[in-house]
Amino acid sequence: MRQKTVTLIMTGASGAQYGLRLLEELVKADISISLLISRPAQIVINTETDLTIPSRASEIESFFTKLYNAKPEQIKVYEREQWMAPIASGSGVSDATVVCPCTTGTLSSIAVGASKTLIERAADVAIKERKKLILVVRETPFSDIHLENMLKLSRMDVVIMPANPGFYHQPKSIDDIVDFMVARIMDHLGITQELIPAWGS
Repeated sequence: MRQKTVTLIMTGASGAQYGLRLLEELVKADISISLLISRPAQIVINTETDLTIPSRASEIESFFTKLYNAKPEQIKVYEREQWMAPIASGSGVSDATVVCPCTTGTLSSIAVGASKTLIERAADVAIKERKKLILVVRETPFSDIHLENMLKLSRMDVVIMPANPGFYHQPKSIDDIVDFMVARIMDHLGITQELIPAWGS
C-alpha cells in the first residue's frame, strides 16, 4: 500500500505546541510529511517552547528527524518559495493538508487564493484537487472578516477547527489540553490515535 501523505503547515499564530505535537504523532503513525514553517512560526516556536529552530529548510529537516526519531526522508521541509516542491502542483499534492496553527492572515490568503508563497499555494492546491484541508485557526475574538473567511472556506469543504479544546477528559496538564486538539485533527485525517478516547468509550 502507498504510504499516506500529509502536508503540515505551521504559521505564526500562538499555539506552536499544537503543530509540534501533531508532527510528533504523524511521525509515530508512519506518515510521510511535507513540512512548511513560516518565519513568524519559527519565532513563535522559539518563544513558546524550549526549542530553537534553525533557519534553513535542510537544517530544520535534520532537526525534527532527530528530535522525533523519524525515518530517513519521512519529513521533507521546504522553503517558503520553493516552487518546484511536489506540493505546489496537483500532481504532487498530499492526501491531506493541515495548517496548525493557522493565523487569520493565512486564513485570509487561502480564502482569496492568493498563492504568494508555497504555504498559500499548498493550501490552494488542496482545495482545487478536492483534498482534505484542515485549518486550526488560533485567534480570539473573531471579527466579521475572520468569520466570513471561515464560512467561505467551509462551503468549499475546508474543515475549520479553531484551537478550542474540550475539558470533559479532565486534563491534568497543558500537554493533555494540547493532546485533545491533536486527537481531533488525527480523527479528521482518518489516522488512528490513542491520545484521547472516543466519547462514551
